[in-house]
Amino acid sequence: MNWLFVFIRNVNSHLFSPHYKDVSYRGTTMKNMHVVCEFHGKDLETNFVTISVCFYINDVSMNSRKDLFFLLGVVAFFLPFFIFDKVFETYYQFNLEHGLLMSFIKFFILATLGEVIGLRIKTGTYHYKGFGLLPRALVWGFLGMTIYMAFAIFAAGTPVFLEKLGFEDAGTILYSDLSWKKVVVSFSISAALNLFYAPVMMTFHKITDIHILENGGTIGGFLKPIHFARIFKEINWDVQWNFVFKRTIPLFWIPAQTITFLLPEEFRVLFAAFLGIVLGVLLAIAALKNSVKKSDSVQSAFN
Repeated sequence: MNWLFVFIRNVNSHLFSPHYKDVSYRGTTMKNMHVVCEFHGKDLETNFVTISVCFYINDVSMNSRKDLFFLLGVVAFFLPFFIFDKVFETYYQFNLEHGLLMSFIKFFILATLGEVIGLRIKTGTYHYKGFGLLPRALVWGFLGMTIYMAFAIFAAGTPVFLEKLGFEDAGTILYSDLSWKKVVVSFSISAALNLFYAPVMMTFHKITDIHILENGGTIGGFLKPIHFARIFKEINWDVQWNFVFKRTIPLFWIPAQTITFLLPEEFRVLFAAFLGIVLGVLLAIAALKNSVKKSDSVQSAFN
């Protein structure tokens, strides 16, 4: 709240300096105190300048209560798996017998949870009209099944490839005790998975995100045909390539999923789903940093 008024005061101090004339300010207050501000200033030496700045101001005490309830809900959901052996054993057995279905359920819940937490970090709210929580969860569930399939393919195929390159017993090393050789095999599987499968999965996920937002976040809108060719062209490829592919894959996904393949097979998809929560938080922080840079550039425009 203080930051908002300091920022407006700083901008206005430049706008109402002798260097500018014909200055106007317009502000609109919407739900959740979402304020859209437009500053119009005409520089005596340059052309007309218009800058729009968006702020999300939220009641701190209200959000604190929401955060508490959210945290309690998450703890209440996961706690039985840790304190009741029967619950964990039932989950473990069902996971062994129905791996594909459980992959859908894990990503439906956990990866969507990551998106919700990321939204809270970025905007101060856990949900808004048009966000499309259920459609996003369904997409994550589907992607969870493809991840289960990809794990099986790359965990089986990459050690075979390593053996053809002269790495003896790569297939059996993956299921042995921890050693440097097992780390090398796990890293190789993770690298192959993330270099060949992950870009396709990430691009598909981005397309579905845009489709969901374009159709108001409703199930009916989600079930409409997806215009893949058009949306593919509209993706911000500067962000998709330079950040999502070039940074998150080598710096986050490959190291993190190296750990995934060091784990017993029955825990790999679960760990990958938890990584979805971590990534949601990291992407939200990155988005916040990007918004701060943009606000800095706005300020510098009036310096």
